Amino acid sequence: MPYITVNTNQSLNEASRKSLCQQLSAAVAQLLNKPERYVMVSLMVQQQMLFAGSDDPCAYVELKSIGLPVSRCQNISAALCDLLSSQLTVNSDRIYIEFSDAAANLWGWDRTTF
Repeated sequence: MPYITVNTNQSLNEASRKSLCQQLSAAVAQLLNKPERYVMVSLMVQQQMLFAGSDDPCAYVELKSIGLPVSRCQNISAALCDLLSSQLTVNSDRIYIEFSDAAANLWGWDRTTF
């Protein structure tokens, strides 16, 4: 049920994209204490993006999950920023992360909801 999507104006080769997706999947599972088999990752590279009027490297991240531990969002933010900064060469002050706690009855999967 966790879903993370990353939009960035950085470019990555295919091997780096695959590696980053795998790292994000594992990190989200660990950070949220959820089985990785439910984690979905979307990575959108080479997007036309500006942050603070500049097209310097930046990223926008959405993390959605049922039962998102709101009290841990600061720690999750730090971990995701560290990962993305190292893999995308984006300064952490140029990364926005939007957290969303989804209601189980509003999250569909396998022809039903959670």
